[in-house]
Amino acid sequence: MKIKTLIIDDEAAIRNDLKEKLREHFSETVEVVGEASNVASGIAQVKALKPDLILLDIHLGDGTGFDLLTAIDNKAFNIIFITGFDNNAIKAIKVGALDYILKPVDEDEFTEAIEKVIALKSEENHLDKLIEVSQDFFEGVKEKRVILKTSDAVYAVYEKDILYCRSEGNYTTFYTQQQEKIMISKPLKKVEELLSPELFIRCHQSYIVNKKHVIKYDKNGVLIIHLDIKVPVSSRRKDFTLEKIFT
Repeated sequence: MKIKTLIIDDEAAIRNDLKEKLREHFSETVEVVGEASNVASGIAQVKALKPDLILLDIHLGDGTGFDLLTAIDNKAFNIIFITGFDNNAIKAIKVGALDYILKPVDEDEFTEAIEKVIALKSEENHLDKLIEVSQDFFEGVKEKRVILKTSDAVYAVYEKDILYCRSEGNYTTFYTQQQEKIMISKPLKKVEELLSPELFIRCHQSYIVNKKHVIKYDKNGVLIIHLDIKVPVSSRRKDFTLEKIFT
């Protein structure tokens, strides 16, 4: 059975380009069942067509892609955002662990994203929670959350509850106030991109610390945080770290 796909974008040229790419690369696995140019018509199409996949623009003429998603109760579909370069929108999508493609659409990135949907189409996608976290960030809520996906669970964690992060190669473990350890398959550089720079400090090649939980810096070159946990500070990052935390 083909993946029923709905394209929602306010630019006809983008919609046509996406349809052409799907015809060229995925004619046997993907079927475009409809398209829409705004929030109102998009909602109607989703309810009527019940797509398996939505290619969704962030900025639509009468609202946003998040407005559309909020209006849909049964989110039994996958989603790939299609967006122009918008730092806030991109970060919102990332913290919600959602997929996106930048305009103008790169053919290789597009085919990779569609192939990922095909591979994961039968898995639970936790879409309600992912969208909620992304939309909160996009709309500028005070207490931000980040989605953390492990091999067997999906967590929505408040930034304020993260004590520090420690990396080992391509994996990073989040340590929280609730004394949970959440390991995800991302290197520290990618984790750093998800977290608020005004709150989190890269104090070491392998560590990021939440400065709100720092109690002191001691002569042994470590930060003491909640529960008497010691987080190392590299000599190269010492001045930067102390300035960010204590001034």
